[in-house]
Amino acid sequence: AATLKVLDAVRAPLQFETRLAGVAALEASHSTPLPDATIDAVRATGLGLKGPCTTPIGKGFRSVNVGLRKALDLYAAVRPVRSLPNVTTRFDNINLVVFRENTEGLYTSIEAQVAEGVVTSLKVATTKACRRIARAALRYAHAHGNAPVTTFHKSNIMKLTDGEFLRCARAIGAGDYPAVPLRDVIIDAGCMRLVQNPNQFQGAADGSRCGVLLLENLYGDVVSDLCAGFVGGLGVVPGA
Repeated sequence: AATLKVLDAVRAPLQFETRLAGVAALEASHSTPLPDATIDAVRATGLGLKGPCTTPIGKGFRSVNVGLRKALDLYAAVRPVRSLPNVTTRFDNINLVVFRENTEGLYTSIEAQVAEGVVTSLKVATTKACRRIARAALRYAHAHGNAPVTTFHKSNIMKLTDGEFLRCARAIGAGDYPAVPLRDVIIDAGCMRLVQNPNQFQGAADGSRCGVLLLENLYGDVVSDLCAGFVGGLGVVPGA
C-alpha cells in the first residue's frame, strides 16, 4: 500500500490489477494462498509488484514466495546492496550484489516423516539450475567491469549438492568468463568475514566497483538479509 501511494504521488504512468495471495487469499475464500488467477495475471502482464505475503505457519500450505518462483521459474533472486546517502550505518561504501538460486536446495518443500519422531527434508541440486544461476552471476560481473564473484558453499560437508553448485560455478567461470575473478568460501567462514569487513568482497573497497556473491537457496536467503543490514535493513534494499 505504501509503495502504491509513492507511485501515485509521483504520477507514475502505470495501471494496476490487484490480485490476492497469502492469508488475504484464504480469507477471501480461495482454497489456496496462491490462486491460479494471481499466477495467470503475472504471466499475462509479464510484471508483478509483490507486497509482503503471509503464508499460514504449520498449516500444510506451501510458501507463496516459493510457489511463485516455481510456477514462473524465477530462478534468480538478485539483491543489490549499496550504501545510501544520509543513511548512517556501521559500514561505508558498501556495493554488493547477491545472486541467490531460487528454485532448489532445501526450499523444494520435499519433506517426509520416516518414523515416529523422525522427519527429513530433501536438498535438491541439479546441474541445470546450478549452471544457470552461476552464468547469471558471472554475466552480471562481466558486464560490471569484471567484478569479483564469490561462491558461498558447504561442499566440505555436503559434497554432492554443494559440491555440484561449486563445480558448476567453476566450470562456467573458467569456460565462459575467464576474466572474472572467481573465488569461493565456506558459508560459515564467509559469513564471519562478511560481518568483519564486507568491503573485502568488492572489486574496490571504496565502493566504486561491486562484488557479486553467488549462493544456493537457503544460504542466499540468509546472506541477502544479512547484507541488507549493512546498509540499513530490508526497507532500503530492492530485490528482483
